[in-house]
Amino acid sequence: MTTNCYLCGREVQSPTLETVDERSFCSSGCHDVYTTLGDADSPGVTRTSTENEVDQEEDAAPPDQHRSRTFLRIDGMYSATCEAYLESLAEDREGVLDAEASYVTETIRVEHDPDTVSKESLRDVLSTLGYTAYLREDASSDGAEAGGTTRRAREMGGIRKRRDDQLLGMRYSVGFLFGAFLLVPYVAILYPAHLASIFDWQALEIFEGAFQLDSQGAFVFLRLYFVMTGIILVFTGLPVLRGAYISLKMRRPNTDLLVAITAVSAYAYSTAAVVLGQNDIFYDLAIVVTAAVTAMVFYESSIKQRALNRLTELTISQVEHARTYDSDGKTQEVRVADLTSGDIVLVRQGERVPVDGELVEDSCTVDEAIVTGESLPVLKRAGDEIIGGSIVTDGAALVRVGPDVTSSIDRITTAVWDLQSATHGVQRHADQLASYAVLLVVGAAVAIGGAGVIAFGMGIPDAVLLALLILLAGSPWALGLATPLSVAKSLESALRRGIIIFDETVFERLRDVDIVVFDKTGTLTTGEMEVIEADAPADLLDAVAALEQRASHPAANAITTAFADENAPRGLDDQSDSEGNGNHTENTHRVTKFTNHRSGIEGTIDGTSYLVGNLDLFAERGWTVDDDIRSRVADARGFGQLPVIVGRDGTTEGLIVVGDEPRDGWDDTISRLGARDADIVVLTGDDEEATDFFKQHEDVTHVFATVPPEGKTATIRRLKSDGQVAMVGDGTNDAPALAAADLGISLGGGTALAADAADLAIVDNDIRSVETAFDLAGAARRRVKQNNLLAFSYNGIALLALAVGFFNPLSAAIAVIAGGGLVAVNARRKLLR
Repeated sequence: MTTNCYLCGREVQSPTLETVDERSFCSSGCHDVYTTLGDADSPGVTRTSTENEVDQEEDAAPPDQHRSRTFLRIDGMYSATCEAYLESLAEDREGVLDAEASYVTETIRVEHDPDTVSKESLRDVLSTLGYTAYLREDASSDGAEAGGTTRRAREMGGIRKRRDDQLLGMRYSVGFLFGAFLLVPYVAILYPAHLASIFDWQALEIFEGAFQLDSQGAFVFLRLYFVMTGIILVFTGLPVLRGAYISLKMRRPNTDLLVAITAVSAYAYSTAAVVLGQNDIFYDLAIVVTAAVTAMVFYESSIKQRALNRLTELTISQVEHARTYDSDGKTQEVRVADLTSGDIVLVRQGERVPVDGELVEDSCTVDEAIVTGESLPVLKRAGDEIIGGSIVTDGAALVRVGPDVTSSIDRITTAVWDLQSATHGVQRHADQLASYAVLLVVGAAVAIGGAGVIAFGMGIPDAVLLALLILLAGSPWALGLATPLSVAKSLESALRRGIIIFDETVFERLRDVDIVVFDKTGTLTTGEMEVIEADAPADLLDAVAALEQRASHPAANAITTAFADENAPRGLDDQSDSEGNGNHTENTHRVTKFTNHRSGIEGTIDGTSYLVGNLDLFAERGWTVDDDIRSRVADARGFGQLPVIVGRDGTTEGLIVVGDEPRDGWDDTISRLGARDADIVVLTGDDEEATDFFKQHEDVTHVFATVPPEGKTATIRRLKSDGQVAMVGDGTNDAPALAAADLGISLGGGTALAADAADLAIVDNDIRSVETAFDLAGAARRRVKQNNLLAFSYNGIALLALAVGFFNPLSAAIAVIAGGGLVAVNARRKLLR
């Protein structure tokens, strides 16, 4: 009977691992997380190994043949109302058992009976009212792996978004052109006419007389403006009207509804006024409100498109094709999806292993950091397991495809999708204000209109016009202008600093963060192996470099790069060349014997024997190691550093430290985040010795090492029971944890899957930008509050004019210019100095 890890659900391979309360753990890292954090009460946290097994089975495959799990991407989602609407659309379909949507990640997960409702029909039913649904596995036309996380998938998503933006831009252009034409009579005649009536200026009486609508003039004016304004309202304002309709349908008032109330009320009032022969005609208000809000929505969308384009340029593609190898040594390129169990795949140096499998022959070195988080490459020999997604860094690999024909990245991707679809967005602050404003304004309009009929004997037409005036003056439509403008400026400010954000609620979630979790390899460190320190005679280092050119252990490339003479090719049977054009120098090191050990190398050069490796190799070969070297080896085990002992003729003579350098600014970043009263946690798949250094930092609360990807996700869930959690990572192995966190932050040098799982991407690999993101979040909140407050300046002017009997197209235009102008000027100010 197999035993599963109590924390993460992975199968426990070693029976000797420590147990707690008869609970087994797959690694010392999972054990440490449990003993430190214990069980958690946050939703989704598994409590027993049995429950873990069930959760894993549900994530990996449907429980039975009548239940299927389908993931779809949805273009056009932008609010919590969209989530609720699409979930209701899916759940109303026969055969759908459950649906969860997230506008933050533009994802919906649908549990359904495949015999009753197919994936394609789900896609069709969710493609409505401006939403466009597509299956995640069909994210690119050529069947890109991991459905939507590859470069090709991102490019396809970018093309769709550009197409939507072009349509939105066309809507704005139509509104602007038609609107500019229709506003000419207002500026030339109607506004001066109202100015004359207010101040009794004889000089303007000509304008007042020019706009007296007789029956014929009213008919022409009504026909022109009724049709043209209607076109602008419906065509240009369709995105806003759609949002308003959905908010009404879901009973969740939002800023779209406020804008729609103002625009539609202005249109209805103006039409009635023309029929009644009045010149208080607010078609201009309907035009300006519709065009202005659409313009800001277009501007916001264009900023998000720029962010998407920037991220697409940086992400790393996953493997889409593999190279099969037959018994005759012939190779053929095939799609990964066409591989079958038992196929032999050739993976050359520098290439990514397409699927999980077993190394067939010889040996090679692979970098598994993308999947496991281990900072040091691993030497693999024939019969060893090869993880799909790892990179062959030295030699070549012949891999026999495993029975499942899957990659670890595939499983991680599925976990990411599952977590993403459950990441509900928060309702925007302006939408929360709108929910109260709609009730207040509509209630006031109905009450005052009703009071006019009952208490003052007004006729129904006059009472309706009065109610419409209340809606025109009282509805804070400018919130619909302030919100996208504030969002766009905040996202643009972040983008200029190399921080990519697609969703404005990221700022809201950043402000609420209580715990910041950092991955180590590639996040707190650079993720690149290099020689950090070398203490050995120069001639010994030169000889070691000659041997390392033939080696496949983790430190080989770093040592060769640091010490080898690039102009002197070395190796067995090398021939010296002292003549010619100077492109070669005499080879002074002839390697006559070479052995590649699992923990180092051994060789003979010019009759002298050399040994390069760790303490175990030197003990195995009987070479002496003095106490000073042993002490320095112990001290070097920090930041994932690898101490390499070097010696010759039976004696150690020095030490080379190869490692993963810490990023510039990591110390200050952690200190400043700690000063914000945030708990700092370091979470890594690396070994404990490589993380000891972080335990010494006064602002680091916990350090968890040797934690597998599944364990990282479980750890995040446990930490979430103590507060809002932000996760900072860069690798594919971090992706589920990034998705599980309240806020995921990926560094730009990381993988596409990590970026896809995150809410925020730092494109320049500067870890100091993490703190900058927190600073931006605080500044963005202040700016949003300011703009929302300024948005009400329209209502202040309009309601005052209405109270004194001067609310007309002129005073409405002044209110629009004042409200919109103040918001625009304030939004243009720099967020951070």
